[in-house]
Amino acid sequence: MIRRCLLAVAITAVSPVAARAGLYYSGETYAELPSQWRGFLLDHRMLFTIGIAPGPKNPIGPARKGYQDEAGKLEEKARTGKLSAGELADLGAIYARLGESAKAVSLLRSAQRSHANHFQILANLGTACQLQGDLSQAALYLQQAVRLAPGKYQQAEEYHLKLVRLRLKQRDDGLDDLFGVRFLGDKGGYEPGKVAKGEWDKLPVRAAAIVQQLALWLPQDGRLLWQAAEMANATGDVKTAAAMMDGCVTQFGLADPELRRHRRLTRAAADDLAKEEAKGPHAKRPSNLKARSQRPLLAHLDQAVLPPINDTGVNSLPWEVFAQTTVDAKFRPTFAKYLRALDGKQIALNGYIQPLRDDIDLSAFMFIEYPVGCWYCEMPEVTGIVYVELPAGRTMPYRRGLVRITGRLRLNTNDPEDFLYALRQARVTDVD
Repeated sequence: MIRRCLLAVAITAVSPVAARAGLYYSGETYAELPSQWRGFLLDHRMLFTIGIAPGPKNPIGPARKGYQDEAGKLEEKARTGKLSAGELADLGAIYARLGESAKAVSLLRSAQRSHANHFQILANLGTACQLQGDLSQAALYLQQAVRLAPGKYQQAEEYHLKLVRLRLKQRDDGLDDLFGVRFLGDKGGYEPGKVAKGEWDKLPVRAAAIVQQLALWLPQDGRLLWQAAEMANATGDVKTAAAMMDGCVTQFGLADPELRRHRRLTRAAADDLAKEEAKGPHAKRPSNLKARSQRPLLAHLDQAVLPPINDTGVNSLPWEVFAQTTVDAKFRPTFAKYLRALDGKQIALNGYIQPLRDDIDLSAFMFIEYPVGCWYCEMPEVTGIVYVELPAGRTMPYRRGLVRITGRLRLNTNDPEDFLYALRQARVTDVD
């Protein structure tokens, strides 16, 4: 039954394209936007965690470490030679992702003096200035980026510049008036999952894609997450809208009265939907969003750089290997060659525990790469969930933080009612 619910997620094929604007890094490849709202929220959360500096209670995550490693490679190359304009733009973007906006601005300003008309450098510099709070300088650089932007990036660049100019005029925590829309229902009040046709018609055709891209460039910006939440609600996805508004209040601390009121309404509606769905099969709810992809960011993994498989020892495995799994329309999986070679062998994986039920002590649970606030709204893809079983007769209390699981991997090739991956005889330890 659990598996059947998880497999209700539709699998769609996407074509990779370069990041559209705002923050250019060649290591980030985007699918066609807009993406499904739930997938957008998962990638937004991942990018947000990259910018959080590690501490005693917040160990470094794999995504942040990956960006740090890439920064180290470029820094080493700069010490022994000269970086190209594209590499300078990349390093500035990585610094911005890591929350090191001062380093990004310093590097990119120097790069811009040598490459005055380089589009990516200017766009990244404008974004870095915005992250540093220097909106006037951000507007100047983004204005130049708009002038140099290739045609397919023009609209996104224009809205980024518009956002910064709006912020220069309005410095409170209110909703940015990007589209001149109030997001109200037919009766003139706010309605969960609805927006009046007259308001909907004011939105540009690519409004959802624009909002998603802005929020992904600037995942530390709570007001952009609010903008995305309003757009999700307008397209009918009240559950993800509620999850995003929860994050605006609890994670970003936004206190705008309008946001708080909208959050209460969408959360109540989302809770009612969850209760209704728990009763059994239900009719598919209409959505105005014509999603072009399942998730915005496409995962890439060079399997040639993975370590040789140890047949008798423990193999540390990155989550990206699981992300290479594809599932066809009949939910038949195709596993990466490296993962197939690990079937039946011991692996170790870092991540977060997600209970199957409300039990106090766990003998089995789901394991995921990133924590989620609302399982119904933020559930990972089926390819990103590992079923874990402890040894027979063993239980453990639920743990909220990052942990390391070691166990024997089993791949599911033929049972659509079961999880794709399982770890048997597993043990749980702290992350070093």
